[in-house]
Amino acid sequence: MTSILVVIPTLNESRHIESVLRALNSDLPAGAHANFVVADGGSTDGTQAIVGRLGAEMGNVTLLHNPKRIQSAAVNLAVERFGHSAEILVRCDAHAGYPKGYIASLVATLERVGADAVVVPMDSVGTACLQRAVAWVSDTLVGSGGSAHRGGRKSGFVDHGHHAAFRMESFRRAGGYDDAFTPNEDAELDCRQRAHGSRIYLDADIRMEYHPRATLARLWKQYRAYGRARSRTVRRHPGSMRLRQFAVPLHVVLTFASVLAAFASPWFLLYPLAYLAVLGANAVMLAVRHGSACALLGAPAAAVMHFAWGSGFIASHLTHRQPAWAGPASALAPGAASGGASR
Repeated sequence: MTSILVVIPTLNESRHIESVLRALNSDLPAGAHANFVVADGGSTDGTQAIVGRLGAEMGNVTLLHNPKRIQSAAVNLAVERFGHSAEILVRCDAHAGYPKGYIASLVATLERVGADAVVVPMDSVGTACLQRAVAWVSDTLVGSGGSAHRGGRKSGFVDHGHHAAFRMESFRRAGGYDDAFTPNEDAELDCRQRAHGSRIYLDADIRMEYHPRATLARLWKQYRAYGRARSRTVRRHPGSMRLRQFAVPLHVVLTFASVLAAFASPWFLLYPLAYLAVLGANAVMLAVRHGSACALLGAPAAAVMHFAWGSGFIASHLTHRQPAWAGPASALAPGAASGGASR
């Protein structure tokens, strides 16, 4: 019988946690046993009471207090406390949407392709006008630069993707998440997994829904944090940065340099004007494709994503020292606290 540990980090997720648990707990793999651990960071909205009630009803749901409050620490702690006999680790988010038979599909893919980890594409969805615009632009080249796990449709072995399932042996061998890398702890762990010889497979047929931020201010904060964390990851793991990521901070520098140089000659404004034209054209294309004027907000949303990510990346390079990773070391022993081996 396959033993599966499903970890769901939460913080004030009372609106979503019950539907997520019920959806994930249905259609489990035949002959498998799954334990669900909801690692809560101190919710004050009734999330813990809901999990307690579902635990009594379902029998395989446990509430775990996560004193560090962040997702990476939640997964590490759940593995430490409840992962001793589990063969497969599944990480889920409380505010995402999952298809029928999600866990069964992940386990089947692990076995079918012989992967050590399975990652999945995220299809951005939204209800408010700006959310929908962010969702639509995120799945274009302008929004994500062609990232395979952002609306991608091609399956295959990859360097990185949205974390879904691991063979527990691979997760432990790599040392678990380093909770100093939040966000971007997933990409940082993928670097260590690959260094330990693990293979990561993107299954484009197993898709989850992601709900983007609903305001430009929150979107800016999110993407600035992404940029800062990615800066640390590429310095810890030289060679892990892709061209599309390097292009974003370079674009920020060129834009500001062009604006300053325009005081000497207005010709330098051609670069930022061309950029605005691309954003505008992309937004109009999305508006026509989706039949909604909301898509026009994709232009300012994309600008926020680019400049927040790029400025965060640059700021981290200037203010945060990050030594390179020393390379593979000892695996994470069962029952030992993790947080990223070989820091």
